[in-house]
Amino acid sequence: MKIAFLDAKTLGKDADLSILDKLGKTIIYETTKYEDVIARSAGCDIVITNKTPIDRAAIGSLESLKLICVAATGTNIVDIQACREKGIAVTNVAGYSTASVAQITFGMLFYLLENLSYHDYFVKSGLYAKSDTFNHLGRPFCELSSMRFGIIGMGAIGTRVASIAESFGSEIVYYSTSGKNKNAAFKSVSLDELLGTSDIVSIHCPLNEKTVNLIDYEKLKSMKRTAILLNTARGGIVCEASLARAIDENIIAGAGIDVYTREPVSPDNPLLAVKNMDKIILTPHIAFTSVEARKRLASEIGENISAFIRGEKRNRVD
Repeated sequence: MKIAFLDAKTLGKDADLSILDKLGKTIIYETTKYEDVIARSAGCDIVITNKTPIDRAAIGSLESLKLICVAATGTNIVDIQACREKGIAVTNVAGYSTASVAQITFGMLFYLLENLSYHDYFVKSGLYAKSDTFNHLGRPFCELSSMRFGIIGMGAIGTRVASIAESFGSEIVYYSTSGKNKNAAFKSVSLDELLGTSDIVSIHCPLNEKTVNLIDYEKLKSMKRTAILLNTARGGIVCEASLARAIDENIIAGAGIDVYTREPVSPDNPLLAVKNMDKIILTPHIAFTSVEARKRLASEIGENISAFIRGEKRNRVD
């Protein structure tokens, strides 16, 4: 077997990829531009990609290709239909980042909810040292136990986030974008009800034709003015121009964004021009990248390839 990993840098230098050498002749590329996908994949039986797109044109040109391993859960970067037509198997890795994404989700939430940047500055700037009281009430915050926590997408990550929020005493509601992920432990509501009544809205659904620009300006206007929006799922689910406008017009209280329509983020992304920057936290698609999650990811890729060689349909999405 000849294997090419198109963007191994996305797993980090500390990810152990030695298992790939045991499975075939492996070529590791740190990053790959779109125009180089065909040349670098030519002659390969197996191609591994995290975020490098493999479209119909590439699939049609790669005569030796038998398996595409997506080093992620979402598979929207691969033309699945084209793979079906050519009999090319596609695998993904589900569940490896559940704990990591949930942790970042709450990290963003507490940063915004408790105004941590403001309070950190208040002490470090010397303002607290000049205070005539032992505490400071300039930016009051509320408890999660008093809030309705709305989750869009009730897969493994959405379920983990719901459980954590429930442990803080929040009331949990959710909306399944596919209509397939149901959880009897929590209340299912319409998207409109979720947006209109939730204090926290956390997105954990895939990006597809149903969810592109799911949260636009009109949807943001329907939210509480005190609400916080979190997106650690996929860029493109939230319309970035609409969100920037909503933040600056004080339509919602704040937002935490880890994913973008274009990654790395475009220099002209509207979110980088938000005037009320203290109301938004932007991180560079790190939610899945805990050390433990990346180790699990590398291991699972190896297991998927091993299973394919044995003729087993492990984690197949095709």
